[in-house]
Amino acid sequence: MQLDVVDDLRQPDYTGENRCEPCTVLNLVIAAVAGSLIARKSRLGGLLAVGISIALIYLRGYLVPGTPTLTKRYLPPAVLRWFGKDPDPDVASGLGGNTTATTDAGRGEPDVDPASGGDVTTVGDNEASEPEDEAAAEAAEALDLETLFLEYDVLEPCEDRDDLCLTDAFEADWFDEIDAVEESGLDAAAAVNAFGFDADPDEFDLDDRAEARTLRSPSGVAGRWPSRAALLADVAASRALESWLPDWGAYQPETKGAVLTGLRMFLETCPSGGDVRMGEEVVESCCSSHEVIAVTCEETGERLFEQRLADVDA
Repeated sequence: MQLDVVDDLRQPDYTGENRCEPCTVLNLVIAAVAGSLIARKSRLGGLLAVGISIALIYLRGYLVPGTPTLTKRYLPPAVLRWFGKDPDPDVASGLGGNTTATTDAGRGEPDVDPASGGDVTTVGDNEASEPEDEAAAEAAEALDLETLFLEYDVLEPCEDRDDLCLTDAFEADWFDEIDAVEESGLDAAAAVNAFGFDADPDEFDLDDRAEARTLRSPSGVAGRWPSRAALLADVAASRALESWLPDWGAYQPETKGAVLTGLRMFLETCPSGGDVRMGEEVVESCCSSHEVIAVTCEETGERLFEQRLADVDA
């Protein structure tokens, strides 16, 4: 019975890795003040009040109802930074965690180091220099995806609207690969091979907690997708592009991530089935929230793509 009560009090959304440190500190201060006021009349009562308050904060993440909502809405960004929290929660967009691929940047070439014999960048390579990492990121951001996809018949003008759509041939190849990945299994090894990491797949883990999928290497987070469907789309698209883009295998993982993230925007059918829709949604972290433009599977609710609304407006 006692364990049932404890389980009922627990709030996993606000404890453990999801705990909001500013919320916890604020509530501990409130508990201390309340306890001191009660202790003026009863020292034992004050101690009990503080003890119960600490237990509730430990189990629930907060003492005062509505603290998480109030923190996200009113806590100044500077205060969040004091606790090492980013006031802007990461957008799970694919390889690189919060990479944003656009279709109106400059054209970039595959990032191949001639001295390496065509090897792609290795995640977690301690010998890799910061300038090389920055060059790879800049090259990924410089891709003109629209031109790239049109040139190699991945996209074409839509017949029924002023926009771009997947060509029937590429879409068929993409969904054939989606079926193949589903049959063989969507795991860390599949993701590592799809993005061309020059590393042992066994060194990577695929975190599938909640809806998001996070690919972790020994050196940290390699990529984060908003859903399993998004990762499935990227892995399958990478396999399909081997037959459509020259030297696709020579693209560095960062560049592949930008290409695949941009391509995912053009899906009109969800990899897990059903149509997709585009609209505004909210992304939340422990201590903040913001609106994003999201492409979502109608039947399952899985999010395929998201971009901060502020970035779109800018």
